[in-house]
Amino acid sequence: MKILMLNPPYFPKYSRFSRSPAVTKSGTIYYPIWHAYATGVLEKEDHEVKLIDAPAHGFSKKDCYSIASNFKPDMVVVYTSTPSIYNDIEIAREIKELIPQSFVLLTGPHVSALPVESLLIDKRIDAIALREYDITLVELASILPKKERLNEIKGIAYISNGKILSNPEREFIADLDNLPFVSAVYKKHLKIENYFYAHCRYPVVSIFTSRGCHGKCNYCVYPEQMFGRKQRQRSPENIVAEFEYIKKELPQVREVLIDDDTFSFNQEHTIKFCELMIKNRIKLPWTVECRATLKYETMVMMKRAGCRLIVVGFESADNDVLRNMKKGLTFERMREFVKDAKKANIMIHSCFMAGNMGETKETLQKSLKFAKEINADTCQFFPLMVYPGTEVYEWAKSNGYLTTDDYRKWLTEEGLHNCVVSTPELSAKELVNFCDYARRKYYLSPNYLTYKFFKVLKSPEEMKKTLKSMKTFSKYLFRKK
Repeated sequence: MKILMLNPPYFPKYSRFSRSPAVTKSGTIYYPIWHAYATGVLEKEDHEVKLIDAPAHGFSKKDCYSIASNFKPDMVVVYTSTPSIYNDIEIAREIKELIPQSFVLLTGPHVSALPVESLLIDKRIDAIALREYDITLVELASILPKKERLNEIKGIAYISNGKILSNPEREFIADLDNLPFVSAVYKKHLKIENYFYAHCRYPVVSIFTSRGCHGKCNYCVYPEQMFGRKQRQRSPENIVAEFEYIKKELPQVREVLIDDDTFSFNQEHTIKFCELMIKNRIKLPWTVECRATLKYETMVMMKRAGCRLIVVGFESADNDVLRNMKKGLTFERMREFVKDAKKANIMIHSCFMAGNMGETKETLQKSLKFAKEINADTCQFFPLMVYPGTEVYEWAKSNGYLTTDDYRKWLTEEGLHNCVVSTPELSAKELVNFCDYARRKYYLSPNYLTYKFFKVLKSPEEMKKTLKSMKTFSKYLFRKK
């Protein structure tokens, strides 16, 4: 079967596969990672698949329609996001009009959270594949074009005789070692130089070594609407094998980003991975996302195995705010984490949010003070982004804190993160303004500028990604309000 996997056009460089989709001020643009994994699974079953990432490659709607018309797919899979949902459904509908015999379906957290609402936007869409959709696509491909058998496929919502039906949920994939290497899919279908992560060396390859997260953070849509609250991990041997593949088949890569929600929840697993990396003498640097519960001894092993930087979500420096968002961390533990990371000589990319439950002007200043104290290699400040299917979205909606019901307003006219939550303590505008202010105070502080100057002098590898990021970031950093 011929299958078109489409990350549709929207804003230029729109990162739809980010946990918080938008055009980024740093120039970061994510790989279409979930479509890429599903592409590999479908190709493993001998389907002819074309993976098109329009935002990264600069394709317009017209370009995508032309690709679809020439390819004539039997099935079209369109990835969606909350801010782009109307645009995405419009493109899916147009492809359906061009190729009426194709089976067109939507994927992504937004449509998983709101399948009925999404199908009602345009009833010409055939179905939605809910949550983790790799195996759902394989099973759909096996029964099409016999649409009368759709009731047999777990994990889909669809329209039949004018009614929207939802089949039972699909079980999550238990053995992730059975998935193809996503890096091999990138090599075949994408140009890796089109992707950039501001905290990673360039060019970078992004992979996942697990799915799901044990954390209970109430703002994160991935565990709720994609992969569940229980972490499933690839074996250390399987992860190391992909590193070896990348080193051999993608020699231009300067770093691997392990973009798991929480890589090191099982620290014994992390240590085993590190031991194998050392044993196999794999010198490819890597960056990873971890919780601030990571132990110093584990960090030491990670450093020895090539870990360059840890991405950590601090979110707030106030314990009450952390408790309200169900972060499962304390400010005191975060400070210990920072001390241990610096002792282990691992850099940090620190993440902060503005606007969670209980946030005030005073707690925002506490977070900024902590961020400057850390003086991490890179730091981000984002206003609270609430997505359907999360607890914090329901909190905002039920309390009348949402400033709009129009999902397009989740972004600015430029495609940047907006904020649609105003509480009695802080308006949406105040939250956005604080994030802009915090970035300027952080990145223009003498302490940070001195650190960064000596860092790039000491390590030319750091200079390339820093200059590339600053080229985009500076126009926002110095913009007058």
